[in-house]
Order: sequence, then structure tokens, then C-alpha cells
Amino acid sequence: MDVATIGLIEDEDILLDLASLALSHLDHQNSDIAPYLKTLEEIEDRLCEEGRSAVLPRERAAVLSRVLHGELGFVGDVDGYDEPANADFIRVLDRKRGLPIALSILYVAMARRTGWNAYVLNLPGHVLVQIGEERPVVIDPFAGGALVPEGKIAAICRACLDEEGGASALSVFRMSNRDVLARLLNNQAVRAEDGNDNRRALEMYQRITRIAPEVLDAWRKLARRQLAFNDVAGARESLVAMSEVASDRNTRNRIMEAFEALGSAKPASQ
Repeated sequence: MDVATIGLIEDEDILLDLASLALSHLDHQNSDIAPYLKTLEEIEDRLCEEGRSAVLPRERAAVLSRVLHGELGFVGDVDGYDEPANADFIRVLDRKRGLPIALSILYVAMARRTGWNAYVLNLPGHVLVQIGEERPVVIDPFAGGALVPEGKIAAICRACLDEEGGASALSVFRMSNRDVLARLLNNQAVRAEDGNDNRRALEMYQRITRIAPEVLDAWRKLARRQLAFNDVAGARESLVAMSEVASDRNTRNRIMEAFEALGSAKPASQ
């Protein structure tokens, strides 16, 4: 998938694994992407073979865990959680270690390749994966695809939705494909900032706004980074773009106030 098309096509047409691979390849331009495409195809073939008789969501979840974790060894990187490689899809495929969001992309993409319904869930403190529509189950790719107990899901619903319910009530937490990719890139941006690599962080926020222009927070962070590099004109452009996708008048007014304030701003001294 061409990165330039991600921000233009319909969200449901985005293939998470190929989009993540394309974004990662921007940082590995001297690497041949073909072996990674082959790896994903081989995983798909293995899942199709193992999952032929899997009908129920619980059975399909078990197949995903057995192949991706049991056979191939994909698991969360507990010891090196903050390593930038954990949010780099190519490095995740190399190391078979990653963050919850990166591993969730792999699980969901592979499930969808197999013809199964699967969604990335943005839950408090942790990204999980829902398998199935009717009588769905929730699994934790960071923990090797382990099933999340129904009691825990019910507790999340009570705490966040103020209602009882199982996995079926978690549909409100489903992330769009663009939001998933933006979350992956934001993790890279945060790690770049933590490492004082501000140029890298700037580039990550630029990528987010390119593929998911409706993510307001990315425009805000991009403008902040641009100002840090004395790019007042760039920051003003980012604020204008942010105002164009803001959904309410109060937000747009605040953005334009910041825009006007930058009109008289002088570049900071180096």
C-alpha cells in the first residue's frame, strides 16, 4: 500500500498490516520489503489452514494465539517496553516483540485476511482485540493472545460506560483503521520526544496528519514542534488545517485565536 493513498481512501479500505508496513518502510528505505510481504502471506496461509474448522469467535481466537504466539513467538516486549523498535512494524516482524498497538495490528490484520471479523479496541490503559460480532471474545496480543476474562470486560463496561454488558458492549471502543495507524505513529513520536530527538518527533506528527488529517491532537503537536524549530509559518498552516477538521465552533475559535496570536509572533532565538 502506498503511503500517499492512506489519507485519501475510505477507512474500511485500509489494510492495517500493509499500511503499517508501508509507514515503517519510510524508515527502512534501503531494506527490501518483499520478504515482509511474504511473511504476512505465509502467516495468512497458516491461519487459513489451522482455522478451517474454527467457527466460533473463541475457536478463532485460539487459532490466532496458537499460530502467532505459540508457533511464531509474537509477544509483548515487557523488558524493553519503551524501545522505539516496539512501534516500528518492520522491527516488530523481525524481533517478534512489540507494543500492544503493534501486535494488535498484526492480530486484527491476520484475522481479517482469514475472513474473520476483528477490531482493535482502545481500552483504558491497554489496547486489546475483539474477535467476532456475535458472542465475541476479547484477547490480549501483548499477552500472547490470551483471552480476557468476561468479568474484566464487564468491569470495564461498568467503569467506562456506566452499564452492564459483555464484549458486545465494547463496540464503542472500536478504533477506526486511521486511528489505529495514528496511535502506532504517536507511540513513535512520544519515544522520539523522550529521547530528545525532536526532528524525528516532528516527522512522526507530519506522518499522522498525512494519513489521518482528522486527528486534531496531531495537528496541535505538529504546530508545537514547528514552533520549536522557529517555523512560525508552518505552525500557522497546521492550525488552519486543524480548524478545518474541528467539529465544533468553540474549538475552531480557540484554534483561530492561537493562529492570530502567531501572526505577530517573532521567531524564538536559537
